[in-house]
Amino acid sequence: MPHTPAHVKSVEIRWRDMDGFNHVNNSSYLTYLEEARDELLTGLLGAETTHRIVLRRVELDFLSGLTQSDDRAQVELRVVGIGSSSVTTEELIRAASDGRVAARARAVTVYTNDARDAAEPLPGPVRELLMPLLEQPAP
Repeated sequence: MPHTPAHVKSVEIRWRDMDGFNHVNNSSYLTYLEEARDELLTGLLGAETTHRIVLRRVELDFLSGLTQSDDRAQVELRVVGIGSSSVTTEELIRAASDGRVAARARAVTVYTNDARDAAEPLPGPVRELLMPLLEQPAP
């Protein structure tokens, strides 16, 4: 992921994120990613639209453990795909203490109907707001 992120969120590593091995529990990484995606999408699209966007798939590679001494995690999001109803992001979690990559993820979110039980095409205005974030392949 060599390009500038569409969004970066700093997340405090909370005591509750720790597990019995004194490192951030793997499930907390998913929370960090969710917080960053939610902040990006809500800030861009508003709550009325964002409530119709659901996570459909996530791939997550754990690369380095985080601990309380890292203090914060930096989550970087890049928009790498926009489909008829979906948005695909690539995401990194870095330790704020030294910049090392702790995890790498790829997520697919889907715009849904009001009942949130079926995909629906992204409305034109939503697509127009998302398109400038879409990374173009390097030349």
